[in-house]
Amino acid sequence: MSDFEIIEQLKQGNEQAFRKLVETYQKLVVNTCYGLLHNREDAEDVAQDVFIEVYRSVENFRADAKLSTWLYRIAVNRSLNHIRDNKKHRWFSSFESDVKAENKKLLQVESGKSDQPEFELENKQRANILNEAINGLPENQKVAFSLSKYEDLSYQEIADVMELSVSSVESLLFRAKKNLQKKLYTCYKKKCM
Repeated sequence: MSDFEIIEQLKQGNEQAFRKLVETYQKLVVNTCYGLLHNREDAEDVAQDVFIEVYRSVENFRADAKLSTWLYRIAVNRSLNHIRDNKKHRWFSSFESDVKAENKKLLQVESGKSDQPEFELENKQRANILNEAINGLPENQKVAFSLSKYEDLSYQEIADVMELSVSSVESLLFRAKKNLQKKLYTCYKKKCM
């Protein structure tokens, strides 16, 4: 079933078409959300909201854009709304879960359950530092960077999703990389790990 057929059948309320849409694009939507949220459960929750929104607003779909571009756009917007709505709660939950995870790893290290505990702990710390640096980027830079690096979209596809020119996307990605370099250089210079 082509994207056009899926959309036309969705407009008629066909449940099979909705299942096909979810089956075809679920991974793309979840991964897009995960690239912005860095939390698998939140990404899956937001992805469900994306598909519900698609089902409810399929009449508004303009055939001038690809279906995947429309899904990316909705996924990005829903993810950003989720971040804004849950910023304080997420920070506390993230901090609490990080503390629990670190305590668990420390217990594993002490009991000798892990083969390479220092290596695993160091990788987790690096991932946390990188995620914090990405999350600290201005919103447009974060979106452009996530779509480029996590979703491997072309500049043109990112421009379509963000409704910007290709040169604007290039500029956002350049500034995002520079900002990340500064943040990470400062962190490693201060020995954050």
